[in-house]
Amino acid sequence: MKTDFTHHQSAHCENGVASNLLKHQGVSISEPMIFGIGSGIFFVYLPFLKVNHAPVVSFRPMPGLIFKRVVKKLGISLKRKKFRSETKAAQALDENLKNNIPTGLQVGVYHLSYFPDEYRFHFNAHNIVVYGKTDEGYLVSDPVMPEPTMLTEKELNKVRFAKGALAPRGQMYFPTKIPKELKLEKAIVDGIKKTCNHMLVPAPLIGVSGIKYVSKQIRKWPKKHGIKKTNHYLGQIVRMQEEIGTGGGGFRFIYAAFLQEASEILKNKQLKELSGEMTTIGDKWRDFAVNAARVYKNRSNQDDVYNSLADELLNLANLEKQFFKKLKKAI
Repeated sequence: MKTDFTHHQSAHCENGVASNLLKHQGVSISEPMIFGIGSGIFFVYLPFLKVNHAPVVSFRPMPGLIFKRVVKKLGISLKRKKFRSETKAAQALDENLKNNIPTGLQVGVYHLSYFPDEYRFHFNAHNIVVYGKTDEGYLVSDPVMPEPTMLTEKELNKVRFAKGALAPRGQMYFPTKIPKELKLEKAIVDGIKKTCNHMLVPAPLIGVSGIKYVSKQIRKWPKKHGIKKTNHYLGQIVRMQEEIGTGGGGFRFIYAAFLQEASEILKNKQLKELSGEMTTIGDKWRDFAVNAARVYKNRSNQDDVYNSLADELLNLANLEKQFFKKLKKAI
């Protein structure tokens, strides 16, 4: 069983899977456009929830929400299923493949055999497309990989039913109906508005306020938790920003690409200017990641490094507050 599916590499898994599945259905939509319409830019800090023994920091909304928003805004029907039984999950996937339906799956990263060891950690919200099955195993289009790959039936079952936070529970999804005409312009505007509202919400752990809150915490962590734990927490931020927040700078570069594409569709020159501004902000996020990495790898010789990192983060929060206010006015 093999579907005539074209693999396209992307910067981030959920955007890439969504774009690839829709392209297979004849909808030519880019990864940045998926991300922007789905209001993918976000920030949340959850100190009461631990992953890898550190507070959760996320630069994006909950897994699956980006694609869910995109199909809703574009009027596309999407079927999504979860399972308690590995056998039933495998049967449902095989049935799709018999019917030539490439299928998106949520999986755990740790047991993905084709991932390099340094990228295999306990994160259960990765997305792939399975588009065929042979005697050796399942044909996999993982959008963050340069070429299609393969998992054995045992390996696929293991990653589909990975344990822990955000356990995928065999989740599979695929578009079932595409409207003849997509209202792209309205979807873009709606996506931008939702993003601005989320980033500017006056809540202490979310959006710009959340970034400021983490800045304050970084100043407190060394005395409160000690250097070892503080450095582990910094490593968590960088991992979520540069590995889970793929595309660089916690998705800021992808969002800049979206704004550039949106400026042409909406014929709005201001969005192009703001695209350049977002790229600059993304560069500053990357600078923060580099400086934080030097600290937790014990390679920084700066005095008062934690206050310096906190200052960087506070500056980023202020830049983003100004940016999203301008973006909201622009549309």
